[in-house]
Amino acid sequence: MTSNTNFKFNNMEKEVIEFLKFGCTNPEIAKKLNVSTHTVKYHISSIIRKTNAVNRINAVFILGMNGYFDNCEQEILQPQELH
Repeated sequence: MTSNTNFKFNNMEKEVIEFLKFGCTNPEIAKKLNVSTHTVKYHISSIIRKTNAVNRINAVFILGMNGYFDNCEQEILQPQELH
């Protein structure tokens, strides 16, 4: 299994990934991060490209399969905090 260090994400991409793993929509992510939906779409596209995924769900799956979420140092968001 590949180490999560093989994925190079900027801080905003890392934040977006945290919301993607809970299945949040672009508007939900934009609201939580206080950015536009266009900005969210931009970062999701970058995440998809960097993971060689076909869509956002596939990107989260690839990250999970490659250990990205193992021993994650970021604060874990609880589902009730997302809305």
